[in-house]
Amino acid sequence: MAKQPDSPNYKVIAENRRARYDYAIENDLEVGIMLMGSEVKSLRSGQSNIAESYASVENGELWLTNAYIARYDPAKTWGHEERRRRKLLVSRRELARLWNATQREGMTIVPLVMYFNHRGLVKLKIALGKGKKNVDKRATEAKRDWDRQKQRLLRQNS
Repeated sequence: MAKQPDSPNYKVIAENRRARYDYAIENDLEVGIMLMGSEVKSLRSGQSNIAESYASVENGELWLTNAYIARYDPAKTWGHEERRRRKLLVSRRELARLWNATQREGMTIVPLVMYFNHRGLVKLKIALGKGKKNVDKRATEAKRDWDRQKQRLLRQNS
């Protein structure tokens, strides 16, 4: 989850909690996202999902695919498609780094959190990740269980 600053505007809209379970996250990056007005209104009411979405570099641009933002009913005439591709805003240097990682190293660009930042702008935290195998997932689960058990034992002994 993104760090929460002491700002009244900061609000997490959608979180991909399964991403850290399915992918070994290397590093993350905050990017902007191009949205229509009705999409922002819908996000303010908290109707979105990024669990099944992914980002990809196509024709020198970064795109978010399959992210769900519900329709905003008062904007029926000039509404938006719920699962349309949305352009992500990132610097050229970062775009080149992301392209190299996906094409040469076989990594995936995974969205982690969508939120309103302290200025009230919609931001998306994406990360480069490598898919985990079932063995790795079981090891992560075992480590998490052991840490929980360790904390429980420390609390009992204190």
